[in-house]
Amino acid sequence: MDLVIVTFQSVAVLLGIGILGFLIIRKRIVPEQALGTLSPLVLDVALPCLIFTSILETFSPKETPDWWTLPLWWLLFTLIAAGLTAISMFLSQKKTRREFALSLFYQNAIFFPIAILTGMFGTTSPYLVSLFLLTIFYAAFFFNTYPLFFGKKEKKLNLKKIFHPVLIVTVIAMGIRFANLQPYIPGFVISIFKTIGTMTIPLIMIVLGGTVYVDFQKKGTIYKKEIIKFVIVKNIMFPLIFLGLLILIHPPYVVALLIILQSAVPPITAVPLLTERAGGDRAIVNQFVVASFAFSLLSIPLMIGLFSIIFPAT
Repeated sequence: MDLVIVTFQSVAVLLGIGILGFLIIRKRIVPEQALGTLSPLVLDVALPCLIFTSILETFSPKETPDWWTLPLWWLLFTLIAAGLTAISMFLSQKKTRREFALSLFYQNAIFFPIAILTGMFGTTSPYLVSLFLLTIFYAAFFFNTYPLFFGKKEKKLNLKKIFHPVLIVTVIAMGIRFANLQPYIPGFVISIFKTIGTMTIPLIMIVLGGTVYVDFQKKGTIYKKEIIKFVIVKNIMFPLIFLGLLILIHPPYVVALLIILQSAVPPITAVPLLTERAGGDRAIVNQFVVASFAFSLLSIPLMIGLFSIIFPAT
């Protein structure tokens, strides 16, 4: 029950900050144009700083010798999620099918789990590092594959999308830990990175809330049936299916916890903007995201409660 309450509080904090971002843009405290600047600030600066300090402070190669298996678990999760998406997308009407599938497939792999794991186990939990290792290739994968949902391919290889700052920083931090060089990094440098890293979650949720307000002004037709179908599939069916698979496979606790979180969280916040860039319907994707975020206040604690019964905390 404690984990359920903590999870509820963590999700409530995220949604509360998102509402604050909505009001900030609505009241014109910050101009809409600033959202385009804040998003790269989060993904390319704040998040890498958080990952860097977390790995330096809590990762131990000797205590976690199987760390290298975590990206393989992510690959397995992604393959299964792709199969479920391919099946579930036909529940949507043809007009919104691509947007439906895109929003199902790309989960909020990092930001929501960070907030929940921090609420559960504290800011110094080694589970955060496990999350970063699990999702080390997620950013590069996401930014290189989302156009495929709209039949588009990159004309040439974009190294910036492959060697994302998240991937680069994770590799550098791991190298420092394996070489045992972290004692030689000045404390004030770590403090700078840590302070910047703490801005990650508040900034991304403010950006999300502000983006929702901008999109809300151009919401167009409300696809009620499609939204209901999406929430049922994304917030309920996906995590329940993965929970069943976890019972069969019964992986280590940390892997099981991360997988159930990956399956239960709503879509990644960038999907409405990138859908528009790829030529899709941004309005319907934004409706999917908002509905899934709102319902996650109930669905994620429920899934964590079921998970904790089957996989007691270790």
